Amino acid sequence: MSDYRQHLRRLAVHDEALVKTIAADGSTFATAVLDERTAALLRVAATVAVDAAPASFQHAVATALAAGATSEQIVASLEAVAPVTGASRVVQCAPKVALALGYDVDAALERLDS
Repeated sequence: MSDYRQHLRRLAVHDEALVKTIAADGSTFATAVLDERTAALLRVAATVAVDAAPASFQHAVATALAAGATSEQIVASLEAVAPVTGASRVVQCAPKVALALGYDVDAALERLDS
């Protein structure tokens, strides 16, 4: 049986050992199939999807940058999830991603208003 099918089956039945492994340090399946940068960009996208706390955005963006993702790729991940999460969620999360990238959108907008 293919590895992806085995993993889907284990996830579907809430295999306790697999879930603990994923929660603790990531699945060995994911690390075997996805490169570190792609996995990190997916985590940024998931952080947007759940509208996580600013600290989670900081962690996800820092991890993505450390894995070799560019700021452009991180912002592109926001746009990539918009058709699924909705534009309003992306708009709501954009300032959090910006802060994690060291860019204060609110301050920049205030300077434009001045």
